Amino acid sequence: MCIGLPMHILSVRPGAALCSDRHGRQRWIDTTLVDACATGDWVLVFIDAARELLSPDRAAEIDATLALLDAALLGEGADGPAAFALPSAMSADHLSGLLGQPPSKESP
Repeated sequence: MCIGLPMHILSVRPGAALCSDRHGRQRWIDTTLVDACATGDWVLVFIDAARELLSPDRAAEIDATLALLDAALLGEGADGPAAFALPSAMSADHLSGLLGQPPSKESP
């Protein structure tokens, strides 16, 4: 499985950008698959290639979701904002709908 990482562009040169990830690590990323990007932009990176330009808000959502995943993998509590509704926060009807089941009938 490949997970896209939001990265912040620090500087650009033709076809590449020096980017920083959420841990402060920097590396050069191939930018030939995205429109023109500039210092300060956010990109979604898969295997050292930018695939999509992101808004700062969307980059923050993805970072928050990755932080929750990190916490869960480390056996820590996974509290915080995510870019999607967590199953623990969904109603029974919403979960049923995701599973392709009809909504529950309310008892009188």
